[in-house]
Amino acid sequence: MGSKSKDFNRVLSKKDVLALAFGAMIGWGWIVLAGEWIKKAGSLGAAIAFVLGGIMVLFVGLTYAELTSAMPECGGEHVFSHRALGENMSFICTWSIILGYISVVAFEAVALPTVVEYLFPNYVKGYMYTVMGYDVNFTWVLVGVVSSIAITAINYIGVKPAAFLQGVLTFIVVAIGILFFLGALVNGDVVNAKPLFINGSNGILSVLIMTPFMFVGFDVIPQSAAEINLPFKKIGRILILSVVMAIFWYVMIIYAVSLSLNQTELNLSSMVTADSMKAVYYNSPLAGKLMVIAGIGGILTSWNSFYVGGSRAIYAMADSKMLPKFLARIHPKYKTPTNAILLVGMFSSIAPFFGRQMLSWLVNAGGITIVMAYLIVTISFLVLRYKEPNMKRPYKIKCGKLVGSIAVLLSLGMLTLYLPGAPAALNWPYEWGIIIGWSMMGAIFFAWAKLYYAANKEEEKKLLKVK
Repeated sequence: MGSKSKDFNRVLSKKDVLALAFGAMIGWGWIVLAGEWIKKAGSLGAAIAFVLGGIMVLFVGLTYAELTSAMPECGGEHVFSHRALGENMSFICTWSIILGYISVVAFEAVALPTVVEYLFPNYVKGYMYTVMGYDVNFTWVLVGVVSSIAITAINYIGVKPAAFLQGVLTFIVVAIGILFFLGALVNGDVVNAKPLFINGSNGILSVLIMTPFMFVGFDVIPQSAAEINLPFKKIGRILILSVVMAIFWYVMIIYAVSLSLNQTELNLSSMVTADSMKAVYYNSPLAGKLMVIAGIGGILTSWNSFYVGGSRAIYAMADSKMLPKFLARIHPKYKTPTNAILLVGMFSSIAPFFGRQMLSWLVNAGGITIVMAYLIVTISFLVLRYKEPNMKRPYKIKCGKLVGSIAVLLSLGMLTLYLPGAPAALNWPYEWGIIIGWSMMGAIFFAWAKLYYAANKEEEKKLLKVK
């Protein structure tokens, strides 16, 4: 099950793997959304939401770590769920995570022109139309589309160039983030952090449902496992380390923003983290722009990682005859799943045409499908512990059945928060529309692939009879 390792080059080092996962998880959402989190739940409430979300992801991550070391093949979730639960559940699991990946990729294609606007407010020209009250302009769309094409090209020519770019950008983002945190500690004001809680437990829950989207990224490691050049035991350790680092990162950023700006300033800011950086460095416009550069770096790291993750998941499904065969093509020279990369690039290039409103829809719609995939992987983990107790597991977690059960319960609990009637339910028709549309597209692809491969099988039988 899964692609043969020989199809890919094992070229990713320990640093590459950590940069891919951590860079994917920190992304850039914190640059714009940190203020929203604090306004919804208060400074301490927002931090608690990220710790709770991080604990859920940590338990899920432990199950991923064991499964990845046991089955280091391209496709991650797809490989695990297929072995444990069979073809249909594997399709649901992988198709769910692909929407999560594509939602991040599309999110970044909308995010980049939004951030560039902070640096160059007058660059937006050429009004085209309005979507949900947001004017879509030609130059704004152009930045998103051209950047999508550039990231597609980098991923097309090999995973190593993509990983090198990832390492450089992640270093820049982390350096600027730490500079911001230190500035807030020295020049921030504890009075600004009040109120600590807003809207009680509902406030915390409304931030909590955004955390799966923010933490998604560690699972890029199992997706690219066939390209990792490390002992399998170490792959599991790096996966867990990347999750712990991301939890610290988000709490650090929330704390720094809450020290930097008071409630009034938060409400007036359109780019909260950049304005916070500006405030703690004596109102320096240069400091604000430096944070925007970190934002652009974060967009590119996240974007890049999910091209890797999304294309490998699509490839693995096509390789398992669940998607049309052309998506399983590996480039003879670059050893990359080129058609799958081009498909992800197409989704990325279309997103800017929908305007900025796409950002919040994608965060929430992608969030529920990511949690759905986590739930199926954690169930797969438990099933394989019972079904195949003697499977070779280079990274075997202690108290596995207990950890797996907690991971299942936490994923299930998180999933219920998105459902109608819950305090943080998805909206109709936009967010549910994305999920229903994606499910229908998956069903069509699955049926098409089944008919295609069945017809080919019949053709082969006829040819054998003739011979």
